[in-house]
Amino acid sequence: MGSKSPRGELAARKLAEKRRKFRWSSRYYKRRMLGLDVKADPLEGAPMARGIVLEKVGVESKQPNSAIRKCVRTQLIKNGRVITAFLPGDGALNVVDEHDEVLVEGIGGSRGRSMGDIPGVRWKVIMVNGVSLKELVLGRKQKPMR
Repeated sequence: MGSKSPRGELAARKLAEKRRKFRWSSRYYKRRMLGLDVKADPLEGAPMARGIVLEKVGVESKQPNSAIRKCVRTQLIKNGRVITAFLPGDGALNVVDEHDEVLVEGIGGSRGRSMGDIPGVRWKVIMVNGVSLKELVLGRKQKPMR
């Protein structure tokens, strides 16, 4: 009387089916099961991807900050999609040229989104032509001529 759940010795299958059905009302479960985040992700679920630099761009930072964040438009090698990737470090824009091969990874924002005051930029460059961008910016290594 009063309970909508089946109770009793032979109720296990019905309870499991019910639980399985109600899981679909969770938006996180639904997105995961339908693979929506992987489908929408240019990196296709991978942690990193290689790409070719198409152009250098400056992205204005969000309020209350005022700066032009240095980024590059990059075409991914694996699927041809174009993304915008941030160049961390002081003077990193001078190191990277057009047609360089770069390695990009997620920038580390919440739920795979953009980070801090850079709107719409979800990736950052970590390597240029097989050499760490940090080492190039700090002047410890030379960029190879290709």
